[in-house]
Order: sequence, then structure tokens, then C-alpha cells
Amino acid sequence: MGPNPLRPLAPDKFDYWKAHHLLNRAGFGGTPAQVRSLANLGLNKAVDTFVESLGTGDSPPPPTWDKDFMRPPTADERQAEQAARRANDEAALERMQKERQRREQLDREQMREGQTWWLTRMIETGRPLEEKMTLFWHGHFATGYRTIEDSYHMLVQNQLFRSHAVGNFLELVYAIIRDPAMLEYLDNDENRRQRPNENLARELMELFVLGEGNGYTEQDIKEGARALTGLTFVDDDFVFRDDDHDSAPKTLFGKRGPWNGNDFVKLMLEKPVASEFVCWKLFRFFVNDAPGAPSDDGQTFVRGLAKQFRDGGYELRPILRTMFRSEFFYSPNNSAAVIKSPIQLIVQALRSYRTPVRSMPALVSAADLMGQNLFQPPNVKGWDGGRAWINTATLFVRQNLLIYLLTGRRPQQYDWPASDEHYDATHLLDDLTASAGDDPPSADDIARFLLRFSLAAKPHPDRVEALRRFLADTASAPTNDRLIGALALITAMPEYQLC
Repeated sequence: MGPNPLRPLAPDKFDYWKAHHLLNRAGFGGTPAQVRSLANLGLNKAVDTFVESLGTGDSPPPPTWDKDFMRPPTADERQAEQAARRANDEAALERMQKERQRREQLDREQMREGQTWWLTRMIETGRPLEEKMTLFWHGHFATGYRTIEDSYHMLVQNQLFRSHAVGNFLELVYAIIRDPAMLEYLDNDENRRQRPNENLARELMELFVLGEGNGYTEQDIKEGARALTGLTFVDDDFVFRDDDHDSAPKTLFGKRGPWNGNDFVKLMLEKPVASEFVCWKLFRFFVNDAPGAPSDDGQTFVRGLAKQFRDGGYELRPILRTMFRSEFFYSPNNSAAVIKSPIQLIVQALRSYRTPVRSMPALVSAADLMGQNLFQPPNVKGWDGGRAWINTATLFVRQNLLIYLLTGRRPQQYDWPASDEHYDATHLLDDLTASAGDDPPSADDIARFLLRFSLAAKPHPDRVEALRRFLADTASAPTNDRLIGALALITAMPEYQLC
């Protein structure tokens, strides 16, 4: 790869298909016309469209979420319950229990609304990198609703990730150790000077900042837990309880001092392994998620990116710009080298093919069936990603979902509503038709373009020939129904699962 692992792509090499690659990876794909517009900007302006302005427009604003479904009881409510218990008033206690259950049900409904809102936002946003990085941080700082049981806290955390999407990683970690959802998820609301709780300290080192086994000891975890004592929340607000904080000296990574939570974060980020760990996660998310260690070139690339990350004070925007401008990002070895997550599969299909949405609840359900339930990662490690997305069950759902989006026909196995909303696929050929001049594009031209546009890499000649025969099996130009049939064939190919 040469002496400079972060060498930018030569501007004259940024063509239509390089723009297509950028649109899929830095965002969630786009129509052929959007690819053409991005290519016309040139490399630097195209990357800046994502990284500097984050996109081409605004995003749907969030609704006004109700924060009181899971509020703590008021003083009057506590007194009334205590009085009912003393009086053994079963009727009053039952009314109180039903009221709690009513609010819990409303909270679950609000979480479902939050899922559909976020998925809608990813589909409609004019700022795709912002949403993609929000999704990245949701899987990195994984927190689950079933443990939190407070939709408002989860939705506030979602906005926290969005507001820091491409900002400063140090500031994001500062915010995370003050986030009520994270504090509850990892029990730091129970972390007191007299009884330190190690959960948040351990996961900060193992999963969030340093990586498992990278440059810390069990003693560092214990001392980190002491530094985090007193960080808790009341209702929806972060609170620091000085009486619960251990202000005595602690030894972290061989350095002694009266460290607090912010000090703990700073000391972690002073270790070079922190920048390498975060850049490795970004590499797998945006560049190549093949299992095992990256290639020699990949390791050199990650180390170079990590050095820039450290030297730049952990600012994310510059390293993302460097990544998306780099020759390495566009290397053939990194084309079609990331397996689409369920969310990427759904959103990219909708944004690139421009099919009808059909049913937002059905799409949320499909994502869950494929292994990615928004606001509910499987555990604190988040989603494994990569090849873990694909098995016989999830591949079946993936194929059925694309048929559903293209045709509106629902598989009998799932409770998705049938949809007769018409889909016009002919817009996919507008660029091809315009460039063909007076002569309409041939079946071979259409086959090559649809495959290349859909599969993220140059298709195998056998694929082109099979699709050409399918499209040419009519006396005239392919009809809309025939184009939809072609897309159904393409989306059933194993290669379609790659981005």
C-alpha cells in the first residue's frame, strides 16, 4: 500500500461507483440519481457532504416523549401506599398496582413508537452519517430497554449518541458516565464508597474504551470503580452524591491520585491502545468486517488512523474524513466486504430502490427477526455483527423482507400487513436511459447496471448472463413488473447481503 497508509484516493479516480461505495458505507445508500449527484461533487466535496454537514438536509424531528410514565412515586403516593399496607387495604393496593401496570404498558408502547420513529428517521434523513454513527454508538455503548424499563431514558440516550455522533470521543465518554440509562444498566446507581460496584468500570475498560485484556488489571477495575462512586441519577437527571464518592487516593494504571470519574476516563484515553481499539471498531463497521485480524495493510491503516485520532485529541470528524477519502477505503479488497446489518439491509433497500415502506411496525419486527432489535442489543457487548448476522433463519427473513418491500406480498409466517401500494422501479434506469441517447438500453446494459448497483461490486459474468436472459425474454423493453422480478432475483443472491 506504500509508505502512507492513509493516502487519499486520487481525485480523478472518484467515479460513479466510488460514489456509490461511499453512499452505501458512510450512509444507507441512495438512488442512482443521488449517486450521480455525489459523483459530480468530486471526492473532497462528496466526503465533506457526509462528514462536515453530515448530509444534504434536515431529519424528521423527534416527537415529544412522555418522561413520566416511569417516574418515581411522589411523597403523597408513598404515604398513601404505606398507609394502605398498614391498614391491610387490599383494594387500595390493587388499584395502585393496576396504575403501575398501566404506566408500564404505556412505557412499552412508547418504546415501540421510539423504534418506529428511529427507523423512519434513518430512512428519511438528509444526514445519513449522523444516523449511522448513532447506530454505531448504540451498539458500542450497548444498553437494553428490558433491563432499563424506562423508554424515556433510552430515547434520551439515543439523542446523546446523535449529538456526539462525529464529535469528540472523550466528551462522549464523559457523557456516558453521566447517562441515566447507562448508570442504571451497569448498576452504577448502586456504586457507593462503602460498597463499590465494579460493573461500569469493568465495561468501560473491556468493551467501551480499551478492549478486553488491553492494558489494565483487575486492580485497575477495582480502583476505577472507586473513582466512579457517587455518580448516579434521580428520576431523569444525573446526580453526583459527594457523600457516596470515595475521594481517597487511588492507583490507576500505575498513577496515584484522588481520581474521580473524569480522571478515570482521561487516564484510559492516555493509553495508545484506546485509540487503536476504537479505530478497530470503526474499521469493522465502515471498511471490512472479515473475521480475525485485518490484513497487514489493514493493520497499518488502523494504526495510522489511531495515531491521527490520538494526536487530534480524539476528534472523530477528522478521522472519518481521512477514512472516507483514503485510497484504502476504496480498495477492491474492501468492496463488498461488510455484511449488511438488518438495519442496513432495510434502510438501504428503501433508500436505494425507493420502494414503498409498506409497514413500519413490520419493518421493526423484521429487524428483530433478523437479529437487530433497536434499543435492545443482546447484551452489554452489543451485536457481534459480521458473519453472525447470517444463518439459515435470518437469511430466510432477509429474502422474504425484500420480496415484501418490492411487491407488498407478505409471507404467511409473519404478521405483516399485505400492501397493494404500487412500486415503480423504472426510475432506477433513468440515468442509464439518459446516457444511452436515442437508442434504449439493451437487456445486457440493464442487467449489468442493476447488478452492479445492487451488489456493491462488479458482478460475475454468469450473473449478468442469467439476468440478461430473464430481461430479454419479452418482445419489447422490460416492463415494470419484469424489472421488479429482476430485483427479486438479485436480492435473493448471496452477494446482495454484502455492502
